[in-house]
Amino acid sequence: MAFNHLPAGEHDALGPLSVTPVTHSAVMAKNPRPGRPPQSRADAPSPGEVLARLTAGESRAARVTHTEHLPPREGSHAVWPDRIRGEVIAAIQETGIAHPWTHQARAAEHALDGESVVIATGTASGKSLAYLAPVLTALLDGSEAPNGRGATALYLAPTKALAADQRRAVKSLAAPLGNAIRPAVYDGDTPVEEREWVRQYANLVLTNPDMLHRGILPSHPRWSSFLKALRYVVIDECHTYRGVFGSHVAQVVRRLRRLCARYGAEPVFLLASATAADPAVAASRLTGLPVQEVADDASPRGELVFALWEPPLTEFHGENNAPVRRTATAETADLLTDLILHNTRTVAFVRSRRGAELISLIAKERLSEVDRTLPRRVAAYRGGYLPEERRALEAALHSGELLGLAATTALELGIDVSGLDAVLIAGYPGTRASLWQQAGRAGRSGDGALAVLVARDDPLDTYLAHHPEALFAQPVESTVLDPDNPYVLAPHLCAAAAELPLTEPDFTLFGPASAPLLPSLEAANLLRRRSRSWYWTRRERAADLTDIRGGGGNPVQIVEESTGRLLGTVDAEAAHTAVHEGAVHLHQGRTYLVRRLDLDDSVALVEEAAPPYSTTARDTTAISILATDETVPWGTARLHYGSVEVTNQVVSFLRRKLITGEVLGETKLDLPPRTLRTRAVWWTLTEDDLDAARLNPEILPGALHAAEHAAIGLLPLFATCDRWDIGGVSIPLHPDTLLPTVFVYDGHPGGAGFVERGFHTAQAWLTATREAIASCECEAGCPSCIQSPKCGNGNDPLHKRGALRLLTTLLNAAPPPNTPSPPPPTP
Repeated sequence: MAFNHLPAGEHDALGPLSVTPVTHSAVMAKNPRPGRPPQSRADAPSPGEVLARLTAGESRAARVTHTEHLPPREGSHAVWPDRIRGEVIAAIQETGIAHPWTHQARAAEHALDGESVVIATGTASGKSLAYLAPVLTALLDGSEAPNGRGATALYLAPTKALAADQRRAVKSLAAPLGNAIRPAVYDGDTPVEEREWVRQYANLVLTNPDMLHRGILPSHPRWSSFLKALRYVVIDECHTYRGVFGSHVAQVVRRLRRLCARYGAEPVFLLASATAADPAVAASRLTGLPVQEVADDASPRGELVFALWEPPLTEFHGENNAPVRRTATAETADLLTDLILHNTRTVAFVRSRRGAELISLIAKERLSEVDRTLPRRVAAYRGGYLPEERRALEAALHSGELLGLAATTALELGIDVSGLDAVLIAGYPGTRASLWQQAGRAGRSGDGALAVLVARDDPLDTYLAHHPEALFAQPVESTVLDPDNPYVLAPHLCAAAAELPLTEPDFTLFGPASAPLLPSLEAANLLRRRSRSWYWTRRERAADLTDIRGGGGNPVQIVEESTGRLLGTVDAEAAHTAVHEGAVHLHQGRTYLVRRLDLDDSVALVEEAAPPYSTTARDTTAISILATDETVPWGTARLHYGSVEVTNQVVSFLRRKLITGEVLGETKLDLPPRTLRTRAVWWTLTEDDLDAARLNPEILPGALHAAEHAAIGLLPLFATCDRWDIGGVSIPLHPDTLLPTVFVYDGHPGGAGFVERGFHTAQAWLTATREAIASCECEAGCPSCIQSPKCGNGNDPLHKRGALRLLTTLLNAAPPPNTPSPPPPTP
């Protein structure tokens, strides 16, 4: 029997929503006028005082496992390079900024010298101004050309919300410059009647990689005047371009560079990143160009108090009678409620759309018990909303009408939300870079701020709650991407050929893997060679061959059956687990049941309902080895890395009672299997290893299964991935190895580089896995150590002590590490 853990769509097991009394009446005694605007900064409590309020009472205080105090930091000023136009400097000074920070001036100098540069400094360090000063200067110079469009600039953001926010910022900053600066957003929400004006007249176009891939590059003749004059390309939040998505964006950027060269332009790339390891290396892989690095943050920083918060164990029990902690969702909702009642402007970040909706819904209910006017001051913000819904929420947040927001990472990425006092993070967001990015949303004007990481009931969060050094004494991760992934590269070669016929000189641009792919593209009748060029042969659009976000197909539309109203969308790859027939779907605080999922038409029909349960999909997985690239002996055990084929099928779903998390029943599903060719790391054990670990045939399946679950949970600590980006399978006798085998694989076609990172850091990764299991206080296994929320076998069998003995035996035979760990920097 194989035991598996599939990378999946969004999931947030509800568990017990309210097992501790809510004592908001005590809060109200200190806050007799709910709903008033936040205190002035002079009256605002310090971050430590805000935390003290949250932890009042013995029960609450015990939930804080660690508090980190990051002291304030003084700033270091410089002067703008003399090539920045005086009008631009004057416009900046009108905003109250007399002098730039040192890193801003350095980045601007590189840009003016024609050198691509990445600015990798902390949140709210003024990265936008560092690239806007040279960009506005170039546009101002270009406006004096005879046609008034002697220079253009392109801005790429990973989200529509960030592009819209940047347009507002640019319009405000450039207002004194008159019509010389003409910024415009060009994305899927741009009305058709406005698009021609943008193409013809805008000199600063703000868009996203998706629109560049599908809309701008395939229609490049209509953009010829813009591309011919392109001086700068800004890639904001470039640390988000990782894994498969980052690999796709890297190839889109290469297609852009190719077309710019066709029109005689060679733009300079200006990249902005959160603090990251080796930012210049990552930026160079993204753009294919040499990139200068500016990473010394010279901006001031207010005091940051960062608390690690572990919800308490409850009296309830989950699968196999395992103890269950209160969910991070419920705990964060209560904390958000308390902060709103104290007039503390707060954003609560949660990893799933469902979680954002739940936190907002629970907070609204709690607030209505105190004052019926308060619920309108909290909302959810996530992807999948319609454009008008997103814009209304953004406006309410900017105006201060909203006091609390439950948000997915759609709001994490750089939106200028000034005046926030606190950030709640419901569950480790997957990388230290993302953690610091989210924590930095508060205190953005230089004031003190509070950040609270609320641990989920899973192995990684539990490990971090009790090992704060893993967060505060370690560098942020390197960005992992692989532009040479053939599953990524092939469709972009087709798209490039449709834009302009491919020639041999293009192989240098697209990388060494491009030429070997052409024969297979010819054999598939996608490309045809004529003389020294390759042409796209089909009538359909080549850009439609791939979804650069790895969605694997058209998004599934969620439609209310009775009215035909479109509620939102969900990625195709998540549809089997998120909107299967019978699934509970939340949208803006309302609950819907999925009545039918039509995969052919990419539509899920839902109706409003109020079921007293949540749903969780269950699946089964089989795996076969296609090729082994590397093998490392660990004594008689072996660690392998190579290519595999994974077959997965969602077979059923569980209904769980909302309050207790109790399983009410399981319903079978009839969904088609899906096949994935990807990359994996796996380890095999011999009879000698099993004897050393005292694993008999009765214990072995549960020990392998438990080690697999925990290893998946801990890999995000070593690779820039989310646990939902990876999957796993364990089997006592695999048909390809003929040995007990544990697999962990990338959940994306062709791989994403995550498990390769795990292979090269295997000793540290599996050591942390063993420590996470050993330090858990449960007796036989629980969600904090070896149980998985997405296990297709119902977390059975699992053997905690067997997993510990297995990992100990494996690690005792591990070879010494090749390289020492880097010294920890100051966060």
